[in-house]
Amino acid sequence: MRNRSAYIFGAICPKEGKAAGIVMPKCNTFAMELHLEEISLAVDENAHAVVIMDQAAWHTSGKLKVPDNITIIPLPPKSPELNPVENIWQFMRENWLSNRVFKSYNDIVDHCCYAWNLLCDQPWKIMSIGMRDWAHGS
Repeated sequence: MRNRSAYIFGAICPKEGKAAGIVMPKCNTFAMELHLEEISLAVDENAHAVVIMDQAAWHTSGKLKVPDNITIIPLPPKSPELNPVENIWQFMRENWLSNRVFKSYNDIVDHCCYAWNLLCDQPWKIMSIGMRDWAHGS
């Protein structure tokens, strides 16, 4: 195959500099559920996560199972600028993911995982890129 893709499902907590993510072969409800489970595991005990998401079909499916320690807040349609993680995607594309030729699908997945883990190892970068005054409690 000439054109293959992998999708990074990622969430950030700009206030704490934390991130949780997975790399999947498709964007669908099943992948979103796995992502929400990953976020749920990253939430501190006795804490609750609020996840801001656009209204992609796999985000809004009535079949989507949301862990008890997560609340989803949907953004208005066509407003990606309101989602702090969008700036993370831009940063990752510009610095680690664009202008590359991959040898195989596994190479794509490995590089996506490498880029995500590199971001996770830089909490100051998550805080700097993702922080919005309105998007966190004081």
